[in-house]
Amino acid sequence: MIAGGFGTGKTTMVRSVSDIKPLTTEETLTQASADVDHLIGVADKTETTVSLDFGKISLNDSLMLYLFGTPGQERFWFLWNGLFKGALGAVVLVDTRRLASSFRAIEEMERQNVPFVVALNVFPDSKDYPVEEIRDALDIPESIPVVACDARDRASSRDVLVTLIRHLKDRSAVALESR
Repeated sequence: MIAGGFGTGKTTMVRSVSDIKPLTTEETLTQASADVDHLIGVADKTETTVSLDFGKISLNDSLMLYLFGTPGQERFWFLWNGLFKGALGAVVLVDTRRLASSFRAIEEMERQNVPFVVALNVFPDSKDYPVEEIRDALDIPESIPVVACDARDRASSRDVLVTLIRHLKDRSAVALESR
């Protein structure tokens, strides 16, 4: 899963890293949603995901990673529940200009016990905060990787997914050792 708040770059990440043309459910923002989709910090946003995005990336000839990008608006959060079932893990994409927009995604990962990593999507006008400062602001434990990325860049998005896979592998190893 690729989750996060409204306008954090989830669709962009799926598009940048998918080996196939991704299925997206982007629709034009209209005046009708102005009272619901608050554009503070994302005033240039013209489209939004209304269901989910889907892409895939081949890890090798027989192993594929399916990518599901969640909608970020609160009115679509009910869709997340179905995506949690069977999810191996998640990327929580964070816009450091609007940290509060990511609180819900982090809370849901913790509540649903979905292993996750936090990816700080670097926007052109983002300030460069130290990772530890962001970790503290979001109350992320040391056991959860926090990495910077550019969701528009395929290599950067791929590196986030590699971080997630390594995190899942490390968690599995720790679980096996504790038996």
